[in-house]
Amino acid sequence: MAEAVVSFVLEMVGDFATQEAKFLSGVSHQVEVAQTELQLMQGFLKDADARQGQDATVQVWVAKTRDAAYDLEDVIETYGLKVASKKKRGIKNILRRFACIFREGVDVRKIGLEIENITAKISNLRLSLQSYNIARVPTEIGGESFSQLHERQRLLRRTYSHVIERDVVGLEYNVEELVMHLVKDENRHRVVSIWGMGGLGKTTLARQVYHHKNVRQHFDSFAWVCVSQRCEIRNVWEGIFIKLISATKEQRQDIKEMTYDEIAKKLFCVMQEMRCLVILDDIWSIETWNFLNVAFPNEQTQSTILLTTRYEAVALPPNRNCFLHKLQPLNENESLALLEKIAIFGRPDIDSGIYSKMRELGRKLLRHCAGLPLAIIVLAGVLSTKNTIKQWEMVNENVYAYIRRGRGHEQEYEGALWVLALSYDDLPYHLKPCFLYLGHYPEDREISVSTLTKLWMAEGLISLRQQRQSLGETMENIAHNCLTELVERCVVQVGRSGSTGTIKTCQIHDLIRDLCLLKAEEESFLQIGYSLQENKATNPVTSSMVAKATPVGKIRRLAIYLDENADRLVSSRDETNGHVRSLLYFVLGEWRPRSEKVLLSPLTDFKVLRVLKVEDVDEVEVELPSEIGNMVHLRFLSVRDSKIKRFPSSLGNLICLQTLDFRVRYVELFIPNVIWKMKQLRHLYLPRRYTASGNLKLSTLGHLQTLDFLSSEYCDLNDVAGLTNLLKLQIRLSLPLENLEEILKSVGSTLNRIQSLLVYNGYYSVRNTSYEEQGNQIVSSCRHIYKLKLDGPTAELPKELHSYPNLTKLELCSCSLKDDQMGILENLPNLTTLLLISEVFEENTKILVFSKGGFPSLQFLSVFRMDEITEWRVEEGAMPSLWRLRMGFCSGLTTLPDGLTYLTNLKELTIFGMPRELHSRIQEDGEDFCKIQHVPSVVIGEPYDPPMQ
Repeated sequence: MAEAVVSFVLEMVGDFATQEAKFLSGVSHQVEVAQTELQLMQGFLKDADARQGQDATVQVWVAKTRDAAYDLEDVIETYGLKVASKKKRGIKNILRRFACIFREGVDVRKIGLEIENITAKISNLRLSLQSYNIARVPTEIGGESFSQLHERQRLLRRTYSHVIERDVVGLEYNVEELVMHLVKDENRHRVVSIWGMGGLGKTTLARQVYHHKNVRQHFDSFAWVCVSQRCEIRNVWEGIFIKLISATKEQRQDIKEMTYDEIAKKLFCVMQEMRCLVILDDIWSIETWNFLNVAFPNEQTQSTILLTTRYEAVALPPNRNCFLHKLQPLNENESLALLEKIAIFGRPDIDSGIYSKMRELGRKLLRHCAGLPLAIIVLAGVLSTKNTIKQWEMVNENVYAYIRRGRGHEQEYEGALWVLALSYDDLPYHLKPCFLYLGHYPEDREISVSTLTKLWMAEGLISLRQQRQSLGETMENIAHNCLTELVERCVVQVGRSGSTGTIKTCQIHDLIRDLCLLKAEEESFLQIGYSLQENKATNPVTSSMVAKATPVGKIRRLAIYLDENADRLVSSRDETNGHVRSLLYFVLGEWRPRSEKVLLSPLTDFKVLRVLKVEDVDEVEVELPSEIGNMVHLRFLSVRDSKIKRFPSSLGNLICLQTLDFRVRYVELFIPNVIWKMKQLRHLYLPRRYTASGNLKLSTLGHLQTLDFLSSEYCDLNDVAGLTNLLKLQIRLSLPLENLEEILKSVGSTLNRIQSLLVYNGYYSVRNTSYEEQGNQIVSSCRHIYKLKLDGPTAELPKELHSYPNLTKLELCSCSLKDDQMGILENLPNLTTLLLISEVFEENTKILVFSKGGFPSLQFLSVFRMDEITEWRVEEGAMPSLWRLRMGFCSGLTTLPDGLTYLTNLKELTIFGMPRELHSRIQEDGEDFCKIQHVPSVVIGEPYDPPMQ
């Protein structure tokens, strides 16, 4: 991580010195010297980072280097912001001008001395490299050289084809599917890939397939090679070639004497002439595959390669005839069966009573494994040596330590965590801090990708250098690419995906989170704490499983968990707060504070804070102090779903803000007219209802990409013309607008770039033709939208909607459309997602008809709270591509449409909150069951019983 920190700081300092040179006047020489010192040190950091886990002195050296780099960034940025703010004030009074010059001079000398002191620390650390033995490789570590340590890890990870596990559970379906793809002759795949996170059992599955009788009968020759992270291409080729031809001693010697090109060609010919199965176990990079692939025939071959990998880019790269098999965790029953097989079965001294108690406790322990076979096997191995219930309960008290370290809790390589840590070690430096940032979130928390990527940006983890290398892609796109790579490397799991395939939410496996917290503690990256009652001491623990060791280095990030004991947001003053860059609050469970109102303070202690996230604090009113305006480093401020009535006008000082989220719980919030000063804003979220003194000025926000709930009552729509980077717009039409056509002409070029649009048409209780026409006019100006939501009375859709080339998602809520508008909807050629919510059609529309040939591309349909509909017809040929259907709380529908039987591509059906009569008809013995029996996944929730009149 020191390598990542120093690299990020060098980029920041370099860009600041180039682009903001005018703000570094007087200290530019000191900055240049510090920059040079960091550059000279940079080459040693990869080795130092890798070794700090084995050498405490190296860990201290790394922490000091990391802190010095952070301190340099803080000092330079703080000085630059001060100078920038003074130059913008415009001092008229000559005496005040001289006083300002004097103060600036004092600041220049002070800042210069601070930079020189930090530079001296960095220089001394660089000169001490030799005494820390960082410059020499190999270096002795606990009796082993660094290279020997890696060699030992390589041998421990090496796999062999002849080792067959006795304890295998839950792989039967996986084996059958893979064997089918290996032995088929028509439309066969040259490569079959098994992809999944570490510890899922990829190697075990590959062995089961390798020894399957149908596979042994189908292929003529076999080879198994463990590739691992440190791959020597020639050695892999030699190993495959020797096994495929069953080489004699003489042939082995001839192979050793072949040139690089000769052995590649020989292997190519053998695999082309024979029907071979080659297992490449544990490939870590696409580069390794590309090098190995030179010796493998692409066409006119009956040979197949089966590979295992943690990296999706290896498993399924472009332009390869490949079948991808994604391995999943075990379910609850499979997990218990594996645990019982190892830990319980075969014990002669266990009676039924003890067995039952062990089984019950085993279920409880398995929650910590989350279906990961490696973790289950490690845990079961520990439990197999424990003979009493009391001993099993003792394991439960410290279960994470046993899973991490294995039997006896001291043999690191018998545990699960070091296997998972290989994935972390393999991350490129720019992804490691992105991964560690996930440690802020509580266990089992679904993480919003939109929020997470904005947090990364605010912390500077998405750098300008990455943006330049990505040919001008936005920082948001680069951040999403980083998340995608973490998913492809199997350290992050996908939660929900959007209609266009983008990842909406993500999660991390419990054991990956444990790894994340341990690495974050080692790197002084993050500290988790609990905001406790006044009479209790702060308890800054990261998790029940994390050792409460004192962090090496300054803590830069705090995640505060508000549990049932918390009665305030900040527990006490802490001398380390001056270094904190991120302060994130998370509400756990049922939080019931004793007070009705809390003041978010003392924020003045957090001098370089970049991120402040106070979300979901809705059980108590939160008051933001005026001092928040002094936190000029803030890039991210969110109070979403918290109780806040008012914001101080000092917010206008936060000129570095990139994300500002005002979506609070109160119906009406007063917003000071200072947002226009925040010229770096990229994402602005206003509440649905707010007030302001006059129109909120927004025309200066040229970087803005997201603007949620632009109100026609408190904003001037002409300001949109200045928002030249706007991609997502939510607008609330609360008043009829004069001269809307002229306004739309002036802002037309901006609206034409919008990708996502929501139009909220006034109040549901008022039918106003002005609102409806204005909404249509705005939609007609946004011809390149991908997503459209119309909320409120609309009556008619724009007639040209069918010609919008990118429109794939449409949400209609309380629109009261005329019944002839279904013809426009059905003819949208690229629509893949349609959500119909609450009174979409007029009250007299009782029948919903999906006509033949309608909705040709629709994949997901949601029908929710459509109480006005009493009959739904689906004609044959309608929605031919539909694979997911959701129905809920439609009180007038008592039967399913007969036409569901025509939807042969339907894979998922969810029904909930429907009338009890309909629920009874879709049971296996019900009249409507035949309409849905072809659907592979049917989820039926509870029926809805209307309240008694």
